Amino acid sequence: MIDTRFHHCIGPLALSQLCERAGLTAPDTDRRIIGASELEDAGEGSISFAASEAYRKRLSMTRAAAVIVSPQLAEAVPASTIPLVADDPYAAFIDILNVLYPNDTFNVAANSARSGGPAPRIEEGALIGTGAVLGAGCEIGSGTVIGANAVIGAGVTVGRDCVIGAGAVVECVHLGNGVVLQPGVTIGAEGFGFQMGREGHKKIPQLGRVIIQDRVEIGANSTVDRGTLGDTTIGEGSKIDNLVQVGHNCRIGRNCVISGMSGLAGSTVLEDGVVMGANSGARGHLTIGAGSVVLARAGVTHDIPPGATVGGAPAQDVRVWKREIAAIRRLAKGDKT
Repeated sequence: MIDTRFHHCIGPLALSQLCERAGLTAPDTDRRIIGASELEDAGEGSISFAASEAYRKRLSMTRAAAVIVSPQLAEAVPASTIPLVADDPYAAFIDILNVLYPNDTFNVAANSARSGGPAPRIEEGALIGTGAVLGAGCEIGSGTVIGANAVIGAGVTVGRDCVIGAGAVVECVHLGNGVVLQPGVTIGAEGFGFQMGREGHKKIPQLGRVIIQDRVEIGANSTVDRGTLGDTTIGEGSKIDNLVQVGHNCRIGRNCVISGMSGLAGSTVLEDGVVMGANSGARGHLTIGAGSVVLARAGVTHDIPPGATVGGAPAQDVRVWKREIAAIRRLAKGDKT
């Protein structure tokens, strides 16, 4: 379920009324909708979507009150869930989100800019630097240092013994203990989500959060985008260098290391102990197995098994990659052996 500390929902709203406002065919029911969720997280009162066959297994197990589905998936909707059939389920779901969570981009900024609301809760022993902005209802743990001109958004929680560097921006985030964010870091900004079309690109509301566990360190000017519906997560003990981009809905495991100028496209999964070399990247919607090493400037385009070492673009087993490089060099020198 979307965290209402950060994203205001106008619900509960009758499903028939919600569909009417979103321009969808309204079912004859007054079932109440209190928010939106991913299929696997949805419960009573949630609305979700399933756009393709890739969603079938999760759809069959969902507990959502209603699901927007393609015609091919209508028969897979559980008996307790109301199917809303649409030719383009994702576009219809975006319309639903815009009704339930209106103007969310502006609301997140406004929450931190407007006065009023619950006062920040600051434990004894926390230090707040000159010019730092603390949003309504945020929580700062003891021993934490907030640097000059840092911005802590409304509803954000910062654990104990953290360091938030000067000029850092933190919104839609829950931080554990001992987290270090170097100057200029931005955590919890909107993910890069658009449904592309010839007549323009339709913005996909970014309604998730970022969860950062204990003892994570993130280098200067790096960015971690919040999830679309769920969470972007970084496991305890992981270390991220300067100028790294982590896209929405990425899941980084424990004790991972990501070197400078690397990038993870949305929904990339790094299992525990992954090491990514400088300027490496991942395409998104893939998994890099536990203990793997991605060499500098490698481009990962498919799942990597645990314990692998890969290099090149597209990334492949380092031994194969080195043999290919050696063969190309021999050809360039005119060596036919």
